Amino acid sequence: MKIKALVVEQKDGPFILQELDLEEPGRGEALVRIVACGVCHTDAITRAGDMPMPFPSVLGHEGAGVVEQVGPGVTEVVPGDKVIIGWPSCGTCRNCLDGEPRYCLRTGQALVSGRRFKGEQAGTTAYSRKGKPINGHFFGQSSFATHSIVSADALVKAPAEVPLELLGPLACGLGTGAGAVLNEARPRLGDSVLIVGVGAVGLAAIMAARNSGVTRIIAADVHDSRLELAKEFGATHVVNSAKKDLIAEVRAITGSTVDFAFDCTGVIQVIEQLAETVGMLGHLVLVGGAPANARFSLDHLSTLWGKRVSGVLGGGGRSGQLIPALVDLFEQGRFPFDRLVKFYDMDQIEEALEDSRTGAVVKPILRMPTA
Repeated sequence: MKIKALVVEQKDGPFILQELDLEEPGRGEALVRIVACGVCHTDAITRAGDMPMPFPSVLGHEGAGVVEQVGPGVTEVVPGDKVIIGWPSCGTCRNCLDGEPRYCLRTGQALVSGRRFKGEQAGTTAYSRKGKPINGHFFGQSSFATHSIVSADALVKAPAEVPLELLGPLACGLGTGAGAVLNEARPRLGDSVLIVGVGAVGLAAIMAARNSGVTRIIAADVHDSRLELAKEFGATHVVNSAKKDLIAEVRAITGSTVDFAFDCTGVIQVIEQLAETVGMLGHLVLVGGAPANARFSLDHLSTLWGKRVSGVLGGGGRSGQLIPALVDLFEQGRFPFDRLVKFYDMDQIEEALEDSRTGAVVKPILRMPTA
């Protein structure tokens, strides 16, 4: 079938709206008509070459839509189902079997190989242009397009009463921030958390922390406007780290250090500073994506005293558990992420990316044309 998709031809190239050919779904796959797709920092760094996705390619990985067709063997969904496209995984490796599909041992292939990674279609792409293959299946979906071929087992059904166009970002940016707190860190009653970088991921982490038993939620950023948002969404304290010393401010707020520090920036200098705000038995959580080949260093002695450092992919846990829970919290008014969103037409992607980069918009979402 003919579809419209945003294609990046080469590293740092523009997103160009083009007509492509898309195969029918194979065994275990579904064809999803994309209603809307969130625009994420990961899309920007992939275009810049910081993720090993081959070009030319179709990006986009926060898609939500409607199932139009299913391939042989699919029982999870039927045509007409409203769905959010979750994290792809093989389902058979030791991490998948241990209930950790975000850390599937084939995650690299699943996310950025440009090809299907499992089943009888493995190694092929469903996308082509004038008879030549185009790299797709980015994060298992390539949802900067009007239609997508996905593994049916990655789909999460969406409730009919919630606007579908809102929900795609729960699969990555918003789910990553919330899941880093609720799935990975799991702070205890009375703990303190520091969240640095108050974009979509950081604000989601703040909202998640507010739904836990922590008693101090410290937000840090270099933009006062973002810190005002952080206070609205649940931060008990805010620090403009461009104007004040973050380590000293944390000490003044807590009397010492924090139990958990979440980096949502991917900035190496920030990560190394954050490590100093975490004390004995504290936990530094890496959430933000850094440039390719980035390295950071830690003081050995203070780290040796029980300090933990861990990275988080996609918020950990399972899409089928995390996304419905966040939707429930949204419906209850406890995760009001709709206040972060601005919608754009498909051909306005460069504007959406620039607004995200400058901080003018927290979470851009592209609406896909219906015809």
